[in-house]
Parts: sequence; C-alpha cells; structure tokens
Amino acid sequence: MSVTESTGLRERNKRERRRRLEDVAIDLFERDGFDKTTIEQISAAAGLAPRTFFSYFVSKDDLVLGDYAERLGRILEALERQPITMPAWDALRASFAVVASDYATEVDRLIRRFRIMSATPSVYARSLQLQAGWEHTLAAHLAARLDAGPDDPRPRLLAATALAVMRASLQHWLTTGQTQPLPTLVQAAFDQLGRGLDQDP
Repeated sequence: MSVTESTGLRERNKRERRRRLEDVAIDLFERDGFDKTTIEQISAAAGLAPRTFFSYFVSKDDLVLGDYAERLGRILEALERQPITMPAWDALRASFAVVASDYATEVDRLIRRFRIMSATPSVYARSLQLQAGWEHTLAAHLAARLDAGPDDPRPRLLAATALAVMRASLQHWLTTGQTQPLPTLVQAAFDQLGRGLDQDP
C-alpha cells in the first residue's frame, strides 16, 4: 500500500468514526434526552473508547453541530471559484447556493439536528459561537477579495448579512415543511437584500 493510499484509508476511517459517533449520539439524544446522555454512553454505543471521542469532538454540543466546519469549508471553496471581477454580494450569493444544495440532500438529518438544537440551550449557544467564527473567517476572505483595509466595514457587513440570509432561510425551510427548495429560498433572500428590505419581493 502506498503512502497516499494509506493516508486516504486513515482519513476515510476517521470520517466513518466521526459519522458513527454523530449518528449514535443523535439516536440517544432523541431517545433519552440530551442532558441525560453521557459521552461514555455515546462512545460505548459507537464501539469506541471515551478517549477516542475527544479526538473528534470537543463536547456533546459539537455532535449536534458536527457538519459546521464542513459547511464553512464548502462556502469558502465556492467563494474562491467565483471570478474576482464578480461583485462580492453576487459571489456570496453563488457560494451559498452551493451549500444550500448540499443541505437539501440531508433533510431528515437536518430536521433531527434542528429539533435538538432548538430544545437545548447549550447547543443553541454553541451554534451561535460557531457562527461568529464563521463570520470572522468569511470576513477575512472577503477583505482579501475586496483588498479592503482594516477600517473598511464592508467585509464584516457582507459576511454577517450573508450568514443571516442562510440562517433565516434554513430555519424557514425547516419549519414550513420544505414546501420550497432551500436553494430557491436562499437565492430569493439574497435578491431581496440586494434590492433593499423596504422593497416588496
């Protein structure tokens, strides 16, 4: 086995263990409640040692929010692919459309996570903390894209607004029974903000 193959196998095994921990945890949270479920119980149900848990997650809260880092990576990758001449708002619109399509392929999983997050204050607080980190990272990428100086508020404003669009669209989509495709909702929200909130859709 080559070094590349060995590295690929290790990464695949890590992803599988991480996914197994997430799936087992969601099942236990739904059955027994978030607060009553321990890390030891989650690890045992996943067939892993408790110390292995902390190789993948900082806390129980992060099990519910396990896809956050991956989603941010997808946004940044998509943003890097947009032409540098494209206006920043349009580039964000295109980038978030990619992630919205990803979300749309995992509806059941998202609904289960959303229910646990909504019912658990610590998980909701952790989600806000992670989103603040998203905003900082996204703003840094936008600052480089716009060649903006430290006194320019545009990168932070653009990042915060784009994330608010995604969050509001996702919550609306999940709470209204997915009657409209998520990418459509996200695109419409970007367009609405582009025109101005005081304008009719």
